[in-house]
Amino acid sequence: MSGPATPASAPVLPAETRIGHVHLKVADLDRAIAFYSGILGFEITQRYGTQAAFLSAGGYHHHIGLNTWDSKGASPPPPGHTGLYHTAILFPDRKALAQVLKRLVDAGWPLTGASDHGVSEALYLDDPDGNGVELYRDRPEADWPRDDTGALKMVTKRLDLEALLAEA
Repeated sequence: MSGPATPASAPVLPAETRIGHVHLKVADLDRAIAFYSGILGFEITQRYGTQAAFLSAGGYHHHIGLNTWDSKGASPPPPGHTGLYHTAILFPDRKALAQVLKRLVDAGWPLTGASDHGVSEALYLDDPDGNGVELYRDRPEADWPRDDTGALKMVTKRLDLEALLAEA
């Protein structure tokens, strides 16, 4: 068995490649739907009784799959174990991000963080099953911070939530 590919021999995916969807094991399907659909705004595209549902933005077949096949009533994995760090959901612009922040505030849903990364503005929270969720919007690439050589220079600064909410 060979080791990891070296940079010179590593395969390169086409630039158009995207992560199509995330499929989450949840403890309570209705609770998860209430969060992803009722608060975040994803539409249910299909439901399989009490065991699974598929949700989407804009009519795509699904961006998020939820199921209780192996997890009904289960607890989240304990801290310090491997698993999903977070699912990142990209919003088209700052206003859309502000609108979802307002829905979270109105629902009393707590944030675990909020950062300005220079390239993006991001809200961090946990879903009802303890899965990390990042809600973010990208800045135009021409506005991304770069060093003197032109290399990307991301940062982590405090995001002004009041200013963001004012755009909702």
